[in-house]
Amino acid sequence: MLASTLSQGCNLTFRDEGSGEPIIFIQGVGLHGDGWLPQTSRLNRSFRTISFDNRGMAASQPLGTRLTVELMASDTLAVMDAAGITSAPLVGHSLGGCIAQQTALISPQRVKSLSLLCTSTRGADATDLSLKMLWLGIRSRVGTRRMRRLAFIEMVLSPGYLASHDREQTALDFAPIFGHDLGETPSVAMKQLSALNTFNATARVAELASIPTLVLSAQHDIIFPPRCGRALAEAIPGSRFVEVAGAAHGVTIEHADLINRTLAQHIQRAV
Repeated sequence: MLASTLSQGCNLTFRDEGSGEPIIFIQGVGLHGDGWLPQTSRLNRSFRTISFDNRGMAASQPLGTRLTVELMASDTLAVMDAAGITSAPLVGHSLGGCIAQQTALISPQRVKSLSLLCTSTRGADATDLSLKMLWLGIRSRVGTRRMRRLAFIEMVLSPGYLASHDREQTALDFAPIFGHDLGETPSVAMKQLSALNTFNATARVAELASIPTLVLSAQHDIIFPPRCGRALAEAIPGSRFVEVAGAAHGVTIEHADLINRTLAQHIQRAV
């Protein structure tokens, strides 16, 4: 079921499916809410899954005021209010993981557990570009559409996955999950990156010690490398850290079954 709610000048669109314990899924830069389909299409058999387009992305328009992680955390709470959910587990990937942290810092009583995937306490960790990230970032924005597609999937998928799949077909197959042709960058993406760059919860994440927290990183993630996840887990007393071998930033797609099992186990233990 698609629904919407107004939050600070933006009509947020969200998908609400399944029944049982509700889970809120928060997406990262440049993806619409259906980027979570590899998870929600399976987990909605046992849970109520809610995913939404971040403001300025896809059907959640208009962008409205200046974009910040704090604003997007307020949007998360607005979606929960509209869905009639008092408290729930939050699952966030990349920027979404930062939004989940901020939501828990704003309203800890509304967060039953946290699953923080491929993220960090410090958003600038993703924008402090390595030479490889800089090179791939440039290639994903210049040249033909085909060239941009191929550079983008090289940025988010692991060497092993790319070696065993046709790259051009993979780029085309993933377009519906991302919500756009991978050779094109959504106009809001740069504003999302700017918001991410200013996020820094390092001094406060220890406050989340009372919330059961899973931190998951991917071995070949060049956007938020595993060192970011380890530092995040170390900063939250009692949290659990998992590193997925042979995976990259797109671990939720590459290893969907593993991610789904890991999320379900963590959430069931926490409720």
